[in-house]
Amino acid sequence: MGNQPHYFIAVSLPKETKQQLNETAKQLGEDFPFAKWVHEEDFHVTLAFLGASSDEKIAKTIELTNQALTNVGAFRLTIDHIGVFGKKDSPRVFWAGLIREDRLHEVRDLVFSACERAGYSLETRPFAPHITLARNWSGPERLDPHQLKEKNILETEPLSFLATEVVLYRIHPGNTPKYRAFATFPLHIE
Repeated sequence: MGNQPHYFIAVSLPKETKQQLNETAKQLGEDFPFAKWVHEEDFHVTLAFLGASSDEKIAKTIELTNQALTNVGAFRLTIDHIGVFGKKDSPRVFWAGLIREDRLHEVRDLVFSACERAGYSLETRPFAPHITLARNWSGPERLDPHQLKEKNILETEPLSFLATEVVLYRIHPGNTPKYRAFATFPLHIE
């Protein structure tokens, strides 16, 4: 990953939600064989991937993100579906998705703008909020995309939580968990 540390900004999940989602992931793992499952402490909703960053650029990012989120209140999010990225029958990423919440998109836009003003060139793909659960399909057979609907235990048991903070995470690739909070931006509880 080079000499400079890598960072990203995300909505963090409360500890209880991480534990509940981890239990759900274990159940899903019985039907969806992926090679690498994400450690529960690493569950998050990415808002902006920054990549390699100098100390100066990170300091500017913290300052601008803090300003952007100063008056933002906490909001509720609900995890209710599963999906994949990559080849549909042999996916690269298995994720849990969220019911659309406009406030999440507004927070993402604020963070995205702050990061651009700090000098980052960010991905321009449409924002697809999700929580990565696992990577690299390892099943003996191809994934049947219909399974995503049929085996979605989150549809009948959705997980709802209050998003109370945005976090700048530093990536530690050799560690488990591999993401550590570097700066936290609390959202006001109204």
